[in-house]
Amino acid sequence: MKTDILIVGCGVAGLYCALNMPSDKKIIIVTKSKADKSDSFLAQGGICVLRDENDRDSFYEDTMKAGHYENNPLSVEIMIDSSREVIEDLVSFGVDFEKKGEDFAYTREGAHSRPRILFHADETGKEITSKLLERAKERENITLIENFTMVDLICKNKECFGIIGHDENKKYSKIIADYTILATGGIGGLFPHSTNYRHLTGDALALAIKYGIRLKNIDYIQIHPTTLYTKNEGREFLISESVRGEGAILLDKNGDRFINELLPRDVVANGIYEQMKKEGSENVWLSFAPIPEEEIKTHFPNIYRKCLEEGYDVTKEPIPVVPSQHYFMGGIDVDKNSKTSFERLYAAGETSCNGVHGKNRLASNSLLESLVFAKRAANDILENYKGAKEIPEPEINEFEYENYKEKYKEIVLSEIEKEKKSHE
Repeated sequence: MKTDILIVGCGVAGLYCALNMPSDKKIIIVTKSKADKSDSFLAQGGICVLRDENDRDSFYEDTMKAGHYENNPLSVEIMIDSSREVIEDLVSFGVDFEKKGEDFAYTREGAHSRPRILFHADETGKEITSKLLERAKERENITLIENFTMVDLICKNKECFGIIGHDENKKYSKIIADYTILATGGIGGLFPHSTNYRHLTGDALALAIKYGIRLKNIDYIQIHPTTLYTKNEGREFLISESVRGEGAILLDKNGDRFINELLPRDVVANGIYEQMKKEGSENVWLSFAPIPEEEIKTHFPNIYRKCLEEGYDVTKEPIPVVPSQHYFMGGIDVDKNSKTSFERLYAAGETSCNGVHGKNRLASNSLLESLVFAKRAANDILENYKGAKEIPEPEINEFEYENYKEKYKEIVLSEIEKEKKSHE
C-alpha cells in the first residue's frame, strides 16, 4: 500500500490530525484493535479550555505546578493559546458539551484553581472521539484499517517512509508513506493494574528504541488516585477526578477523611498508598455523599451505572478505590510541531512528549494537548510537504518481527528503568 499520509492510531490525536489535512491528500489510518477501542474513548472528566484572558495566568500556573515545573513553558503556552480554537473545531464537528443556558458549563478537578473544564456527562472522551471518528469516515480521502498491528518502521538515514505490520490473520504488508504520524497511545498494557486498554503496549516506543529515535522522560508515568477496586482481572475502571472536583471525599477504613482530595494526582495517589500501608488495607473508600443525588445521576451516569453493576450504589454508600497506572507523560521526543528526531516522522498524543505535562499531568489536559499538537503536526507537514525519494524496499522477515515483538515489553520497561535511574 502507498499513501501520502500514514497515521498509526485512531484516538483523538490520529483522527484530528487526519481531519486537518486537505481532501487532496490520501490518508491511511491503521489501528491495532477496533476503531472504538482507543483510550481516548475512555476519558471521563472533560477537556480544559482557556475561559477568558483573566484565566491565562492561573491556567498556566496550575499546569506548571502540577507538573512540578518540569514542563516545557513554550508548549504549555501553545496549548493554552490554542484551546479556544480547538473547542470551536470540536463543536463544528458535532461535539456536544454541557451548557448552562447559552453558555458552556464548566467543572473543576484536582489542582485547578477554578472551573475551566468542558464536559459531556462523564463520557467526554467518548463524545469527542466518536464524533471525530464519524467525520473521518465521511471523508473519501481517509481510509481506516482496523486490527492492523505495526511491527516495524521503514527507515533509512534517519528518515521514515512508512511501516510494516500485519492484520488479524498475521498477513504481513508494507505501507509506504510520504509522512508517518505515530499516535499509538499509552503504555498501560505493560502494567498489571491500569486504566488503559490492554493492547496499548508501547509499540511505538519499542521501535523508537530500535532505531535510536530520541525519547524523553519515559519514566514519568502517572498513577491515577481513584479506580474502582475489584478482584476481577483486566482494565481498571476509572472514577473520574471530576467526582472529587464536585465534592466527593476520600475516607479511611474507619470512615474518616485523611487527605485534601483536590491536591495534584501524584500527591493524592501517594497519600492513598501511605494510608493503605498504614492500615494494612487493599483499598480506601470514596464517598459521593456531599454531591446531590440528582447531580450524580446526570453528571456521572456512566460511573453510577458501573458501580451498580459491581454491587455499589454511590448515592447510598462509599465505594472502594485504589490507585492504578493511568497516563504516560514521557514518550517520543517531539518539537513544538510534533516532529520527531527523524525526518518525515511525527508523533502526537500520549505516545509523544512535547513537555506540556512535565512530571505530572494536570487533570483534563490530555485531550486538549493531544488535539492541539495533532493539528500542529498536520499544519507543519502541509507547510513543508515534499514527496519521498529513494524509498527503501525492505524484505518482510516475519520471524525477525515476531521475535522483536515478543520483547517489546521487556525492551520498553528496561528503558524506563534506565531513565528512572538517570533521573535519580
